[in-house]
Amino acid sequence: MNRRNYQKELERFLLAWEKEDRIPHLLLHACCAPCSSYVLEYLAQYMQITVFFYNPNITRTEEYRKRVEEEKRLIRELPAKYPVAFLEGSYEPEQFFEAVKGLEKEPEGGKRCEVCFKLRLEEAARIAAENGDFDFFTTSLTISPLKNADLLNEVGEAAGEKYGIPFLPSDFKKKNGYKRSIELSREYDLYRQDYCGCIFSERERQLQKEQKG
Repeated sequence: MNRRNYQKELERFLLAWEKEDRIPHLLLHACCAPCSSYVLEYLAQYMQITVFFYNPNITRTEEYRKRVEEEKRLIRELPAKYPVAFLEGSYEPEQFFEAVKGLEKEPEGGKRCEVCFKLRLEEAARIAAENGDFDFFTTSLTISPLKNADLLNEVGEAAGEKYGIPFLPSDFKKKNGYKRSIELSREYDLYRQDYCGCIFSERERQLQKEQKG
């Protein structure tokens, strides 16, 4: 069975909008400024975007606030053809811990991450649907080589069906998207971390560093 090419699917949308002279409104769930940098540079050529920062998986409050402020700074400084706005969701780490209860020892990229994706993307879908001003929603998470784009698109599409809002297919690491995000991070001196934000990911990354000496 052939795997879906999410980048090609996205490009078909973009081409159709150009032909129709249409500028849709997108709710972009963003995990951090570095990951959203390329996505904003790319999609703001075609769409009006509202960045939705909802990441209850970020365990430490100071880490969460730092990522929020970097996202806001990036939006202020990054040139965009169409407007980019910012919307902060509720910071509720207790929701994350409740959702992943029993999965604390799962490896990074396992079942715990799938539950976390569902938690965040369902909230993005709910907000997009209830607002009534959005045509699509999607997530910057697919830019990471460590994240399963197939799974993220499946979770996003299921959330979209649940709340009645289309999920825009994506695999933003394609077309050198991840490489470009690193370049933009350097250009704008963005704060980067080597873990997703949750305490389990942080511990796993620290253990890997210790094992490497």
